Amino acid sequence: MLRQRILTAAWLAPLMLAGLFGLQGGAFALFTALIVLLAGWEWTNLAGVEARERRLALVAGLAALMALLWLMGATLAAWPLWLGAAGWLANLYWVTRYPERLEQWGATPWRLAMGLWVLLPAWVGLNVLRDSGAVWLLFVLLVVWCADIGAYFAGRAFGRRKLAPKVSPGKSWEGVAGGLVATAVLAVAYALWQGLGAGGGLILVAATLAVTLASVLGDLLESMLKRHRGIKDSSNLLPGHGGVLDRIDSLTAALPLFALLYLGAL
Repeated sequence: MLRQRILTAAWLAPLMLAGLFGLQGGAFALFTALIVLLAGWEWTNLAGVEARERRLALVAGLAALMALLWLMGATLAAWPLWLGAAGWLANLYWVTRYPERLEQWGATPWRLAMGLWVLLPAWVGLNVLRDSGAVWLLFVLLVVWCADIGAYFAGRAFGRRKLAPKVSPGKSWEGVAGGLVATAVLAVAYALWQGLGAGGGLILVAATLAVTLASVLGDLLESMLKRHRGIKDSSNLLPGHGGVLDRIDSLTAALPLFALLYLGAL
């Protein structure tokens, strides 16, 4: 398993970095759309769709919606991000009340709809932040990575109080605190690098803490769906790493929120 993880990371990391920071405009939108479509394929399984032909048809429908957003010029607009934000409020409600409110979202059509307000705004967020020149796209990626690292080490060292034991028993409030500390330090360093000043730095720290919490929610949402579906990984597309959704679950919540904050404040 370790060898598989290393081999997958050896080709995947350079490819992702080249695509995310070497492409722009339509090429970037197409590259990230392919990633989202792979995640959409996995989401159909999380939604309980098993027939291969139906899953392919649903992914084709997702591709058509993405093409429509592109033709409308909505890939750089705020309104898809606001729709995503509303959807994530519903996701927060369901995650914090799992499994008591399972009947509200457990049906396959609802889980498929959930995938739309998770995946499409994340794609729009990617395009908005790449259009900024990639500085802030890099930042939100670093936020998610630092949050994961901080949570891992703080949780291992101090984890006592469970965050959401019915959804993801391994996560703790201490881990969340560790992630917040790590990303706050990152935000201060980034503010100094970008010359934002005291006021801009405070805004960035506040935005970063909100995005860090959103990234935790993104992780918990996928954990909830996998638990309900009775699976460990979203797929085996990435040997040793699970599926695409397993790698981007936190980003699906962090990207649209940070893109909204970027459009409005930074």
